[in-house]
Amino acid sequence: MPIIGSFGAASSRAFGQRAAGQAPYNVRYLVLAAGGSGSGGGGGAGGYRTISCKSFEVDGGTPITVTIGAGGPGSNGGDSSFSTISSTGGGRSAGPGGGAIPGGSGGGGQGGSNQPGPGGSGNAGGYSPPEGNPGGNSPGVNGFTLSGGGGAGGSGGGGGLGGASGGSGSTSNISGSCVTRGGGGGSGINYSTGGQPGGSGGGAPGGTTPATNAAANTGGGGGGGYRNGPGNGIGGSGGSGVIIIRRSTDASNTTSGDCVSTSGCDTIHIFNQPGTYVP
Repeated sequence: MPIIGSFGAASSRAFGQRAAGQAPYNVRYLVLAAGGSGSGGGGGAGGYRTISCKSFEVDGGTPITVTIGAGGPGSNGGDSSFSTISSTGGGRSAGPGGGAIPGGSGGGGQGGSNQPGPGGSGNAGGYSPPEGNPGGNSPGVNGFTLSGGGGAGGSGGGGGLGGASGGSGSTSNISGSCVTRGGGGGSGINYSTGGQPGGSGGGAPGGTTPATNAAANTGGGGGGGYRNGPGNGIGGSGGSGVIIIRRSTDASNTTSGDCVSTSGCDTIHIFNQPGTYVP
């Protein structure tokens, strides 16, 4: 997957102006990849990696490239990365009986007549704690059975003719308030224009064909389209990722700029697009 476009005029300047050779300091981070696209089943959320305290060391004055994964139609989400921390794009849902794709969180399964549709596995990066959860499994019965995509906080719902909801996202206060991100996409419903809800935290609901796209910078999985025969079940795109870096304000002389805010004694950098962080 390609990364999404850069900040325009803001992309050429670094987030921070610290002289080279100064001492390292610690930051807190949230690195969220893009969600996968839906098909009939929901797409999996992007990999979600974070720490709860400022314990990740960065070198003063050394620029760090920030990569933000993009969501797209019919594909896994793109990976996101900050320094040595990477998260894996969400898995897409697959066609009937083919099995969904692994990812940060796995895509929802899509079973056909007498063809089970296994959900994709989560935590494709093999991290501890896991970056995501599996998509739901769909049994093989007389008709299309559609399951929900996995989320950062829970697995996708198991599929049936009535579809299933996406897995829940995870909540973090790193941005200064509690925000839930990384919900799995909800599935469509067999022989119906309806769909099931996406998981909390940006997971797109299932619906008509094509289904709903997940919102940008949520890492949510795309919604699944309904199925009423071959060629249908076109799902929505996954949401792009985001990276948030939080540090003590007095740890460096980083200046304010686009998407920079403060909370108490901390300064918070939110990267919705690719950029550069300079400690």
